[in-house]
Amino acid sequence: MRRITFSFLILIFISCRHKEAAELIVIHANVYTVDTIHPFAQAFAVKAGKFMAIGSNEEIERLKNDSTQVIDAGGKFIMPGFIEGHGHFSSLGGSLIYLNFSKTKSWKEIVAMVAEKVKQSKPGEWIIGRGWHQEKWTEPLFASVHGYPLHDLLSEISPDNPVLLEHASGHGVFANKAAMDLAHVTKETPDPKGGAIVRDDQGNAIGMFEETAQGIVHEVYNNYVSNLPDSVNHNLWVKKIQLASADCLKKGVTSFQDAGSSLREINDYLSMANEGKLPLRLWVMIRENSKNLQHHELDKFPIKGEGHDHLTIKAMKAMVDGALGSYGAWLLAPYADRSDKFYGQNTSDVTEIENQARLCMDHDLQLCVHAIGDRANREVLNIMEKEFTTNPGKKDLRWRIEHSQHIDTADIPRFGQMGVIASMQAIHCTSDAPFVEKRLGLFRAKYESYPWKSLLNSGAVVTNGTDTPVEDVDPIECFYASVTRKRADNGMEFYPEQKLTREEAIKAYTLSNAFAGFEEKTKGSISAGKLADFVILSEDLIHCADSSILKTRVLETFVGGKSASSDIYK
Repeated sequence: MRRITFSFLILIFISCRHKEAAELIVIHANVYTVDTIHPFAQAFAVKAGKFMAIGSNEEIERLKNDSTQVIDAGGKFIMPGFIEGHGHFSSLGGSLIYLNFSKTKSWKEIVAMVAEKVKQSKPGEWIIGRGWHQEKWTEPLFASVHGYPLHDLLSEISPDNPVLLEHASGHGVFANKAAMDLAHVTKETPDPKGGAIVRDDQGNAIGMFEETAQGIVHEVYNNYVSNLPDSVNHNLWVKKIQLASADCLKKGVTSFQDAGSSLREINDYLSMANEGKLPLRLWVMIRENSKNLQHHELDKFPIKGEGHDHLTIKAMKAMVDGALGSYGAWLLAPYADRSDKFYGQNTSDVTEIENQARLCMDHDLQLCVHAIGDRANREVLNIMEKEFTTNPGKKDLRWRIEHSQHIDTADIPRFGQMGVIASMQAIHCTSDAPFVEKRLGLFRAKYESYPWKSLLNSGAVVTNGTDTPVEDVDPIECFYASVTRKRADNGMEFYPEQKLTREEAIKAYTLSNAFAGFEEKTKGSISAGKLADFVILSEDLIHCADSSILKTRVLETFVGGKSASSDIYK
């Protein structure tokens, strides 16, 4: 009896419960399960969309009959499907429709792309794009303010078309003269609280609107969109969801944690889920101002596992500051590369975050707060600590700080002590690396920026994602950043003391993300009884050389035991 393996005992147990054979078995594989008891296996079986058994080739082959689908993996690496821990699902779809500037290296290149779009557009039609970042341009600007270009060139080539170009961070937009005229922007237009209209030394708007100032031009664009036929807007939204789904599945992402959707969007997601039209699994945060939320609207939440485990809504999204690249991160000390003693932007009143925290307590929702700067992280931790102390009977809340990018060393241990999840994005570290030290100085860059290992060592749960479409949703380059702290393009290394092990990085992208959404019992590892979401990869992410990680291809993605290339996902 001592020689009988644990997996074989499990197999006997499952065989007694399930007289039928498996619907799918995968054999001759290099399986990394992310299950600490049995991290590696050769094979597994799937039935009714869930993992039925995991073990050796011989054990699993006993579960097949003539109708069982058999996949011989030929030694390929298999792991749980990637869970995108923080992204913007419909915006990802939009980035696949509108102009995409993520690969551009100069302002002139962006202007040229807009000029081509102008030729294809009718007068009065808005031209939308996103993904530009002034810190990534290799060609210097003739004139600039805080590193941003002036609108003149853009306005010259688009006199009859309003243009709105979103910053890569999502925390700023650039508008041409036509768009600013529609928004009635003048020298006298005041800066809103938590934002700035960037101006030249004569007080003229250069075209850049930071943080909450985006609303000045967004309002005009939203009015334009609202006047389009409802069918046009809905069909466009559905197209965005279809494109985002296809992009994720192609890249091995089987679950996606959406960082903020309106109640209207959530209702559309519910319809899609119940109609079986969501091909991957969505976990959604509600994004509404507390003043707009009535208690009766929140009474239907949380919603869990709708549409055969394809949609869950059990969190609320809030924002307390902006992004480092657009000088929006709220800091304890001024930016090192500005002479005006600028501390960043507090984009939402602390009282608003407190109101949303109370709503979450009242409705059994998770609070997820965007905080990037060290001041922002401290303020959010203080709010959460106050709520936890006020409600001692409520345990295991798993409230989250989204991004957690720059944290004062005194605040790092508080994450683990309080049970606050650090919902981080490794790719932001290497993407921002060229300008972090310039913005923050050496000490804050080295000891407080993207401190993944310090957080883990203090007992915190650290998750991973891309913040797509801020970055590509592809998890491979993000995983590479996690374990090397190096840029993929030029090898620049950003303080490698904080890099993760391979095992830590995979867990952050699978089981930890599942835990962060209260879904660790149903996904995140290849374990009996969990949803059969997995990917087959060309490289062994546990053992391959660092240089081979970026060569990794997703050979096939499975959701509920069904291939993403099957008809159901087309």
